[in-house]
Amino acid sequence: MKINVFKSLIFILSFCSQNSFGQTPEVLLPIYLSQIDTQNIKSHLEFLAHDWLEGRESGEKGQFIAGLYLKSQLQALGFEPIFLDSSKQKSYFQHFSFGKINPKKSFNVAGLLKGTDLAHEFVILSAHYDHLGLGKDGVYNGADDNGSGTSTLLELARIFSQLKKDGFPARRSIMIVFFSAEEKGLMGSEFFTDNPPINLQNVICDLNVDMIGRVDEKHQKINQNDYVYIIGSNFISKDLHDINENINQQYVNLNLDYDYNSKTDKLRLYYRSDHYNFAKKNIPVIFYFSGLHNDYHKVTDTYDKIMYDKTLKIAHLIFGTAFYIAYNDVILRKNKDLD
Repeated sequence: MKINVFKSLIFILSFCSQNSFGQTPEVLLPIYLSQIDTQNIKSHLEFLAHDWLEGRESGEKGQFIAGLYLKSQLQALGFEPIFLDSSKQKSYFQHFSFGKINPKKSFNVAGLLKGTDLAHEFVILSAHYDHLGLGKDGVYNGADDNGSGTSTLLELARIFSQLKKDGFPARRSIMIVFFSAEEKGLMGSEFFTDNPPINLQNVICDLNVDMIGRVDEKHQKINQNDYVYIIGSNFISKDLHDINENINQQYVNLNLDYDYNSKTDKLRLYYRSDHYNFAKKNIPVIFYFSGLHNDYHKVTDTYDKIMYDKTLKIAHLIFGTAFYIAYNDVILRKNKDLD
């Protein structure tokens, strides 16, 4: 019965006139928010954080397998390749080398869902998919870091793909990017932003997701699970910050924690994930993060500890913010232009 109601709503919306299309995104957003499925996130995560991927260390077999998996998912969802390989053929992989002594080869994975009248502009959703590999004490599975962010973006890619299939494509193009070598010093995202497949001046924002499946000590003490740290949202464009706040108030109701939203916090978290390489190019960013915990960078960061209800609510916020920007002709003014 639920599926029939959903299809009926889509059928009705498909008859919206061109004159009323401007209101359509407001109707679509809650409908498609409800379609985000934790079971899909869980399935992706249990694959990516399984022992057989040997901790997904950049340049090693497990990372290559994970990358192939991500490519297959994006391809199946109708995302287009955006890179050119050595023979000038379109590819989902952006190959690069890292390390000065005996450099290793790795690759970023990305796909594009083309927009309509604003297709030349891009909303990027990013997450790193590598982790620490094998150690003397076992496999560093990296379920939270960053299987949680990677798996969540795969599910959001599915929802954006479904929107397009249902006849509601975004106005701006949506790019999903999975970075490698983040654990080596943000090298995958640095290579991407230094060798972009698109004009970075046309990137509206980067919404970066890294570790959203657990609860940190601070929030454990106050018994609060429904939170997410928001980092960097107002540093380059307060407009982006305001959109994220408004989406949360209208649709999600998470506690948005800004304790680490500083360029001088002692953990320097603003500088420690892939959004930072976009910020260095003056592109507005948000870093979604649920905090460090006792299993951070340990073999005990396993998928059985992921809190999927928490991950789902953060997924709602990320999707809502990306949707609003991709489906509306909003301008994210740079703070420096408003001074």
